[in-house]
Amino acid sequence: MGSNNEQRTVYFSPPDISESEIMEVVKTLRSGWITTGPRTKLLERRLAAYIETGCVDIDCDASENRERYSNRVVCLSSATAAEELNLHILGITAGDEVIVPAYTYTATASAVIHCGATVKFVDIQKDGDSVTHMPEMDYDKLEEMITEKTKAIIMVDLGGIVCDYDKVFEIIERKKSLFRPVESDHTPLGDLSARIQNSLKRVAVVADCAHSLGASRAVSRIGSRILEKAERKYCGGIADFTSFSFHAVKNFTTAEGGASTWISVDGIDDSEIYHMYQLLSLHGQSKDALSKNKSGAWEYDIIGPWYKCNMTDIMAGIGLRQLDRYPSMLDRRLQMIKQYDAVCDEMGIKRLVHHTEYMDSSNHLYLIRIPGITVRQRNEIIEKIVEYGVASNVHYKPLPMMTAYKEYTQGVEAFPNAFDYYHNLITLPLHTLLLDEDIGYICEKLRSVVRHYIE
Repeated sequence: MGSNNEQRTVYFSPPDISESEIMEVVKTLRSGWITTGPRTKLLERRLAAYIETGCVDIDCDASENRERYSNRVVCLSSATAAEELNLHILGITAGDEVIVPAYTYTATASAVIHCGATVKFVDIQKDGDSVTHMPEMDYDKLEEMITEKTKAIIMVDLGGIVCDYDKVFEIIERKKSLFRPVESDHTPLGDLSARIQNSLKRVAVVADCAHSLGASRAVSRIGSRILEKAERKYCGGIADFTSFSFHAVKNFTTAEGGASTWISVDGIDDSEIYHMYQLLSLHGQSKDALSKNKSGAWEYDIIGPWYKCNMTDIMAGIGLRQLDRYPSMLDRRLQMIKQYDAVCDEMGIKRLVHHTEYMDSSNHLYLIRIPGITVRQRNEIIEKIVEYGVASNVHYKPLPMMTAYKEYTQGVEAFPNAFDYYHNLITLPLHTLLLDEDIGYICEKLRSVVRHYIE
């Protein structure tokens, strides 16, 4: 083991792939079935079980669990596809508005635009949430923005920290009289969307949980159901509709990939919603390849001219073995966070709070904010840390600063809290291939660089 004086190369977020994942992919390749098939369906059931219980060892091939956890999660090719299909299922289209935090990644907003709807950005709270410091939306401004055109609010669990969903449900209940559900256009999708909107009778709460698989929070409501008392619920079991990311840089990966899930809607069977996701993700084709492969079952219909964003069994194979390891991976991330926390608190550096009495994060990102520096100085710090071999990042540049979104805003000046949060922010490496010695090295170099800017 070398000393921290020796130059190291610390990557920002490489995937943690073990021999277990490799062997499962090999088995998949040898199985003769590599596209959407039995492994994808099993991963869907196991994710549904995990979202409900937090357990990864439930036998989802057992008949009682196969029935219980089927038709509740849909695995797809990306989180962006998952979010877009969530919006399509909800019937969001041209003329509708969807409220999105200004502080997020482009996929949160681009999915709205892909549906033909108008994205409306809302600023974040000053310095983020008062407890967790996560760049959470300003809920007073959110309430002011809801109009008769508003059909959904997209919450973002940035860094793996769970938003205040209770607060948003309270707001949309107060604004319920403004909601105008869509009428059915008598197509299969249009009819389902109309029934969902008429069942909800309010703006939909959509969760962008790209970072937060395995995170939980005490909530008093899940979807339209008010709980007798606050209960811990995992992400995917809180908002009306939820999307997850399984991209290579995420805690849990299938290389690319994502998933959609939802809270059961009164009067609509989960299997009907699940089937519509299958149609939307596979060209509107009434049978997938696995179903068509059965003897004499070649014939199919095209229900709508839709999309191609299904998950393959190769991807699902990676996910099945990742899920086996996921609790220990989350535990390891927490150990590293504690090491970072101690150094940041010692130096007076602002940081996220990943765990509270009422919330446990998925420990995805470690954001720090250096007090009293400018954007130029922040960039200098990043460059100096890189000279020591440590890769870092910035999560995120507010979307109103991006060329693609300037037509939707009045410039970043309209979102002063988002810009202020961004201007002195650095994201440190946080992944399960880091050794304790790597964390020590990062902390040492962070101290040596940052102390010149905050003394």
